[in-house]
Amino acid sequence: MSEIIIPDKKRLAELKRNISKDGKGKFHVLSDFDRTLTRAFYNSNESKSIISHLRNGNYLSEDYAKKAHELYNKYHPIEIDSSVDIKEKMKKMEEWWKKHMELLVESGFDLKTLEKCVSDMIKEESLEFRAGAKELLKYLDKNKIPLVVISSSLGDLIKEYLREKGVFYNNINVIGNNFIFDKKGNAKGYEKIIHVFNKHEFEIHNLKIYSELLKRKNVILLGDSLGDLGMIEGFVYENLIKIGFLNENVENNLEEFKKNFDIIILNDGDFDYVNNLISELFN
Repeated sequence: MSEIIIPDKKRLAELKRNISKDGKGKFHVLSDFDRTLTRAFYNSNESKSIISHLRNGNYLSEDYAKKAHELYNKYHPIEIDSSVDIKEKMKKMEEWWKKHMELLVESGFDLKTLEKCVSDMIKEESLEFRAGAKELLKYLDKNKIPLVVISSSLGDLIKEYLREKGVFYNNINVIGNNFIFDKKGNAKGYEKIIHVFNKHEFEIHNLKIYSELLKRKNVILLGDSLGDLGMIEGFVYENLIKIGFLNENVENNLEEFKKNFDIIILNDGDFDYVNNLISELFN
């Protein structure tokens, strides 16, 4: 069992009672993908995100890899610098993703590259679900509970990963950075940009399932950063349990997590607690 911290046990108990009383029909799950549904570390090495695997692999030209790394080296330090104003961060993250998406289009990104990248990640085990995550996905599908995944990564790659793993169930809705492909499968453009600091702009209003979600105002939110809390902004919920995976730098980040999450799972923990919690709510 993972190490769990519950900052306010009384408040959590009240949320659990309210959600349990309303039942499964008024409940849905909202989750980040990389380092939330998937592990942050594997065999003592940091697990690759989908976008980093594409950037580091030999899938496109050398020129693409060179330019993609230049963008990473320029913008990633801004992303993790706590001294940078949030508005400035949002502006720079928007710049980064636009330039990277345009670079991918220019470099000939297509559906074959997408499928090869995901296939390699699975073979190399460079991206793995957390222990218990697949069981959660199966439970939600079996009980017809919607799961909305909002990611600042490439939505097309996430969908392909879920397909390859055999868990892209009908109840799963993925919101991410998506390409526009032509009939031959070549990327010709992209839709709106999502980054870690603007997930609140991509609530769920445009999803086909939105009318169903309006009946399901009890929510569990899963994320690994404070930015993931923005996923719920704009949605009028009734009861919300926020679960944060604090994967590293626990000493530096724990106090902020305790202020913002109802449950904190430390040190790249598994999904046992989450699965037991949901089972407890509805069984």
